[in-house]
This record gives sequence, C-alpha cells and structure tokens, in this order.
Amino acid sequence: MKKILVTIVLGFAVVASGQTTSQQAPAQPATPPQQPAGQAPAAKPGQQPAQAGQQPAQPAQAGQTAQPGQPAAPQQKKEIKDPAEYNAYMGAVQQSDPNAKISGLEAFVTQYPNSVMKEDALEALMGAYQQANNAAKMADAAQRLLQANPCNLRALALLAYTKRAAAEANQNPQQNLTEGAQYAEKGLQCLQSATKPEGTSDADFEKFKKQTSGIFNGVAGIAALQSKDYAKAQKYLRASVEADPNNLRDVYPLALAYLTATPPDSLNGLFFIARAANLAAGSPAQAQIMTYGQKQYTKYHGSDQGWTDVLAQAKANPLPPAGFSITQYVPPTPAQQAAELVKTKQPKDMSFGEWELVLSAGKPEDAAAVWNAIKGVPLQMQGQVIKASPTKLEIAGSVDDIDQKRADIILTMSGAIPPRMMPKEGSSLDFEGVPVSYEPSPFVMTMEKGALLTKKAPAPAKKPAARRRRPASQ
Repeated sequence: MKKILVTIVLGFAVVASGQTTSQQAPAQPATPPQQPAGQAPAAKPGQQPAQAGQQPAQPAQAGQTAQPGQPAAPQQKKEIKDPAEYNAYMGAVQQSDPNAKISGLEAFVTQYPNSVMKEDALEALMGAYQQANNAAKMADAAQRLLQANPCNLRALALLAYTKRAAAEANQNPQQNLTEGAQYAEKGLQCLQSATKPEGTSDADFEKFKKQTSGIFNGVAGIAALQSKDYAKAQKYLRASVEADPNNLRDVYPLALAYLTATPPDSLNGLFFIARAANLAAGSPAQAQIMTYGQKQYTKYHGSDQGWTDVLAQAKANPLPPAGFSITQYVPPTPAQQAAELVKTKQPKDMSFGEWELVLSAGKPEDAAAVWNAIKGVPLQMQGQVIKASPTKLEIAGSVDDIDQKRADIILTMSGAIPPRMMPKEGSSLDFEGVPVSYEPSPFVMTMEKGALLTKKAPAPAKKPAARRRRPASQ
C-alpha cells in the first residue's frame, strides 16, 4: 500500500497543480507583475534605466555573495564605461519582441563575455526564452547563468521547478527529481546568504525569498518522498506548506510523508490529508484523497466517528491548531476480550473458537466458568482433519487453527473407525465428543467417546477479533 501511494504522488501532482491554479497563482521567483498561472517561474529581466544615459545598476559584482553568518557585502553599483557596450546592452533589454530581445542579448553576451552586466543579461535572456516558449533554450540560459553565478536564485528556482514539472509529466521522473532536488538544495543554501539588490524594497525582496524558498522546499521534499526518506520529506514539505498552506501540490505529499513513515506521524498526517481533501474540492482528485484519508482516520481512531470534525478543522486552519488531537484506538487484550465475552454470552452459546479464547487467555475464574459448563458434556462440532488413525483423530476446530493447519482437538474414538469411513487428512469432518481436559497454551482440548456424524454439525468459528470501540469524543 505504501509503495502504491508514494508512486502516485507525481501523477496526482498534475491534477493538484491544475486545481491550485484555479484557486490562486502559483508561487514564482519573479518580482511583480506575476507570470500567468501555470507557467514556470519567470526570470527577471535586466534592470532598465528610466531614460538614456542612466547607468545599469545591480547590488555587488556578479557572483558576489555573503558567507553564512557574516555581514553582507556592501552594495556596489555596476557601471558600463564603454558606450558601445552600454548601447548594445540597452538596445537588447529594451526590446519588447522576445525574439528581438533574444538576438540582442545573445549578441551582447558573445561580444562582451566579461561584461559587468553579464549576469543581468543572462537573466533577461532566460526570461526572453521563456516568453518565446523555448524551454530547451531557457534551461540552457539558466545553466549559463549558473556558470556566471552558481548562487543565482532565479536560475536555480527555474531549473528546480521545470525538473519537477517534467517528472510530474512522467518524463524520466527519477532522474528529473534527483536533478531538481540538487538545484533545490543548492537554492536553499544560497538563500541563507542572499543579499537584497539595489533598488529593491525590503517587502519585495522578502516576497521573492519566500517564493523561491517555497519552490526549493517543495522540489526537495517531493524528491525525498519518492526516495522514501520520510524525515527529509517532512522537513522540506512542511516548510513549503507553512509558506503557502493552500498549495495542494505540496499539502498532499506532506500528508503522505507523515502517514507512510515508519512509524507514522498520524496526527499531522491526518490533519494534512483532511486539508488536502478540502483544497481538492471540485477536482477529480478529491474522491481519492477523501477515501484514503477516511480509511487512515478509521484505522487510527477505531471508527470514522469524528472524521467530519477533522475535515472542518483542516478547512478553517492552514496548520494544525493548538491542542489538535485525535483519540487513538487501542485494541483490547485477549484477556479483556475474554472477560467481555463471558459477560455477554453463556458458555453453551459460544463457538469453539470462543471457548478457546476464554480457556487460553481468560482470567482463572472466567476459564473455570466456561470449562465447568462444557466438561463432560457431549458436544457436536465441525472441524478439519489434521491427522487420522482408526482410534484417534487430530482435528483443527477453530478457523484460526484450520488456517495454520494446527490441531487444537485430540479426539479418542469410542470404537475403531471402519476403513470405508476413514476421513482423509485435510477433509472437513462432523463429529461428536466429550471434553475431558485441555491445555491452555498452546491450546489443545482432549475429548473422548468420539463418533462420526452424518448430520452436519455447527461450523467452526474464528476466535473473536478485537472489537473496535467508538471513543466517546476526540
């Protein structure tokens, strides 16, 4: 079951992505305006001055980042001193037609490979290829951008995003997820030392970091889930969901990361599977999520009572609220089952499997009450022959022992069984016998005065299964 659930995550994500898009635009590592819903994250074009003569500006030189734990480097202004280089750059980035912009930027980075604006030009080129719907060239531009600056967050986010999208489209999913996770983990590392570009407001920079962090955590988390590294999957996907609680693409895998772990984190898992069921409302995926969630809830709680309350809480709260809890069902012990059985049934009304339960697991007084009621009393039963001889039969009388092919009755016959009536091993048998003694563990009842019956005796019964009690409240 676990394997099936984990492997359907990628196929499910396509549905989830469409559903998320209908509710909100996906997080994208670009400054406003946002890309149309459903597109890959956009690349930010190179900064353009308001009028000719203004110098292109960017915080610090290309590739410069602060080390974690150290103050960020001072902002430095980028300047193009060569007028021809400046005009080539401005002429390219100011093109409104994507193909014209691509031609101009390709020519610029070829002619000026060491330009101070190379990183900006490659960012603009990556965006222009995206605008032209040329995915291969967009990815190539992103790779060239990472050669210029291995910590370029827009390139890392775009590559991580597109690798996940390819995996979700079933295009070499294992390789694409592995590569996507590498970009994602690099992006999370680079976020720790990212510096704010000159001219960008604090609010816009924080928004940008939140968006790229969501992409990185989501990709790293889904890759970890597919590799069954549940601890990492929980860590990354929880961070993504905390940043965007309405992102069904990550809420559903997060629920699976909790529920399919060993041991499972059922409380978090049940909350987020209920959250996913709410977010999927109106989509083909909702029925699948709802069915799975209710089954997991019943397994944990002992019944489906209270499941609708969990759905309501998950709809009203983006994350598990303080004090959120679900009572876990604890099955009764065999001794408790035996005590309950003695309270609710007379020994004469019990099946052989129920006698076996009380005599092997019940309290001494309960076992004595049952044994005194059946000892020395001729009983008619049905069982399966395990071993046969003319004067003695070894029989499995309960369904559990029939399944295990284990004799739990030793029947001594009143007289030798005629050869023509000798039962075959493995065959069903109707018989009568008188209980004379028993061993509680492993359980075996010895019976005498055995006789074969031609009239059908009562069928064997299983030992009572653990009864699922409905907790009074959550």
